[in-house]
Amino acid sequence: MSIDDIRREIMADPDNAAATRQGIPPLFTAGPKARVVLVGQAPGRRAQESGLAWDDASGVKLKTWLGVTDEQFRDTDLFAILPMDFYYPGKGKTGDAPPRRGFAETWHPRLLELMPEVSLTILIGSYAQKRYLGDRAARNLTATVQGFATYLPEYFPLVHPSPLNFRWQARNPWFETDVLPALRDRVAEALR
Repeated sequence: MSIDDIRREIMADPDNAAATRQGIPPLFTAGPKARVVLVGQAPGRRAQESGLAWDDASGVKLKTWLGVTDEQFRDTDLFAILPMDFYYPGKGKTGDAPPRRGFAETWHPRLLELMPEVSLTILIGSYAQKRYLGDRAARNLTATVQGFATYLPEYFPLVHPSPLNFRWQARNPWFETDVLPALRDRVAEALR
């Protein structure tokens, strides 16, 4: 079984039939030598249209937070990008709709099994944190991110790098002074 085999299975899955009929492939990247996995919510509309994950201002900010170049970020020998759903979920009441339930539970374990060199999983946002940390997550996203050291060395929880989160970042200056330097150090260590 290979990553490409799983990609074909995802496309053949009846739950994804509408996207497959429209020629929309699942949006994730993975390679057998990947060392860092990024788990976010789901591709945005723009990312799905371009076929490139994190192809927006949030992606620019995320790469800055990680301390990596675009070339490093796109290198599947370094990074795998496995959102909680591999398809744009559409619009919700406020922002994009949430990822489909059960999607990550079905596909992530199979893909992760093919990436034995992963030493760090970065959990971006509450959906990823709830899925991977479960009961270990703190009472809310802010407390989980602030307590990042609790989840190391395997997981590193983050807030979403959306430019719309500027108020959250202003209210939580410890994020820039404490979390981001530790994140960059941990990513650099994982990529060595």
